[in-house]
Amino acid sequence: MAGEIRVPPLGESVVEASVGRWLKHEGERVAAGEPVVELETEKVSLEVAAPQAGVLQRIARHEGETVRPGDVLGLVAEVAEEVGAVAAGPQPAAGAPAAAAPPPAAALEGVVPPSAPSARRMAAEAGIDLARLQGTGPGGRITAEDVRAAITQAAPAPEVVAPAPPPQPAPPPPAVEQPELAPARGETRREERVRMSRRRLTIARRLVEAQRTAAMLTTFNEIDMSAVMELRRRRRDSFRERHGVGLGLMSFFTKAVVSALKAFPQLNAELQGEELVLKYYYDIGIAVATDQGLVVPVVRDADRKSFAEIEREIEDLATRARENRLTLQDLQGGTFTITNGGVFGSLMSTPILNYPQVGILGMHRIQERPVVVNGEIVIRPMMYVALSYDHRVVDGREAVLFLVRVKELIEDPELLLLEG
Repeated sequence: MAGEIRVPPLGESVVEASVGRWLKHEGERVAAGEPVVELETEKVSLEVAAPQAGVLQRIARHEGETVRPGDVLGLVAEVAEEVGAVAAGPQPAAGAPAAAAPPPAAALEGVVPPSAPSARRMAAEAGIDLARLQGTGPGGRITAEDVRAAITQAAPAPEVVAPAPPPQPAPPPPAVEQPELAPARGETRREERVRMSRRRLTIARRLVEAQRTAAMLTTFNEIDMSAVMELRRRRRDSFRERHGVGLGLMSFFTKAVVSALKAFPQLNAELQGEELVLKYYYDIGIAVATDQGLVVPVVRDADRKSFAEIEREIEDLATRARENRLTLQDLQGGTFTITNGGVFGSLMSTPILNYPQVGILGMHRIQERPVVVNGEIVIRPMMYVALSYDHRVVDGREAVLFLVRVKELIEDPELLLLEG
C-alpha cells in the first residue's frame, strides 16, 4: 500500500511553498520518518519526511513548483519481501531430486522482477524487456543503472565511414571597412539565469508592499559611541568570563529601543484597518543577513531580559539563521525591528519597514570624525542612526524624539542600568 508524502502545515500566514531539492530519487528505499524532500517557504526551509518505510515510488511535484499545505508531493510504496511464488516455480515432491535452479538471466518468460519506476520508464522508451534482466538492487530489484547497461549492450557497433575529403576554402570576400561590434578576442559576454528562492521572492514582494502601503519617512541623527565603547573595553573580559558571551552593541541598542518604545508607544504598534493596535510587549526583530537572503528572527520580551540574555539569544538566532535552522516560531511576530548595516561598512542608509510594523531603526558603521564638544573640536567615534516610520501612524515629532531618546541612552549607558 502506497503512502502519500504531503505538504505539512507551513505556519501562521504562510500559505504556499516552493519544492526545493529532492533528497531521494524514484526507486530508492526510504525509512519511516526519513527526510525525502526540502520545501522553501518565505521564512524558512523545511524538510518533509517519508510517512512510512518503503521505496519512493513516484515524485509528483518537481523542483521549483509551487505547492500548498495538503498537496501530494510523492508516493512511498511498501517493498515486497519476496519476488513471488510464480518466479520461484513449483516445489519438488518429497524425496524427488531438486531441479537445478536456472541462472538469474534465464528468468521465466513474462515474469517481471520488481523494478524502480525510473527503470520501467527507461526500459519502455528503449524497448528493453525487463523480464530478461537481472536486477542488482536490493532483493533483485531492477534499477535504472541495470537498464542503462542493457541499452549499452544492445546498441549496435558504430559503422566505420571513411572521412570525406576536406572542402576547398572559398575565396575571401572583398574587404569592407566596418566598425568592430564583436567583443575583442578572449573577451566573453557571459550571462546566467538563476531561479529566485521563495524567500528572495517574498522579500521583494514585502519591500514593494511596504513602499506602496505605508507613508514611509526617515529621520536621522548621530550618536557619540565613546561611552559605550569605553564601557565595553573595561567590562569585555569579565562579562564574557561571567556570562559566556561577548558584550556587543546590539544589547545596548535593544535596551535603548525598548525604553524609547515605552516613551513613544505609537512606534510599537500596528495599523489594522481603521484601528491602531498598540502593543505593550516588546518583541524586537534583529535583521540577520544569510546566503539565502535577509531574515528577521525575534527576541521576545526583550524588556524582561538582561544584557547577557539578549546577547546570548541574538548570538543563537544569528547562528541558526546562517545554518538554516530557524523555525517558523523564531520568525513570527515582532513589534519593532533593528538592522545593522554597519557590519558591512554602511555609513548611512534608509531602512525599509518590516511591514506591518510601523518603525525600524538602522545602525551604521562607527567612524571617527571631528565634532565640537564644549566649544572644542575633538575626534570621537560617531555612528549615524536612521529611523524609518509609517507617517500614517507616527508624526515627525514623535519620530524625532524617539531617536533623540535612543541617542541619550547610548551616549550615557548608565541610564540604561538605572532604568533596568
